[in-house]
Amino acid sequence: MTTDFDFSSQELFGPVVFRPSFNQAEAISANQAWSLFFTAGQEDKKLGFNAEAGRLFTNLLVATAVSGVIGAAIFTSIG
Repeated sequence: MTTDFDFSSQELFGPVVFRPSFNQAEAISANQAWSLFFTAGQEDKKLGFNAEAGRLFTNLLVATAVSGVIGAAIFTSIG
């Protein structure tokens, strides 16, 4: 059996963002961005293709930032 798949290529074992097949000119989805963040750039499809997971993590990040700012504003004005 003959295969044309090259396992010796170094780009198979490196981060996905440095592979030539990863087009940096086109926009990535929130799922891909969070997947790259959680896997330290190793895989962009770990969270799957459902857009809800990306929205969830984005909304959690925004809610954490907003609650931190509001909490800081409240507790610095009291003291």
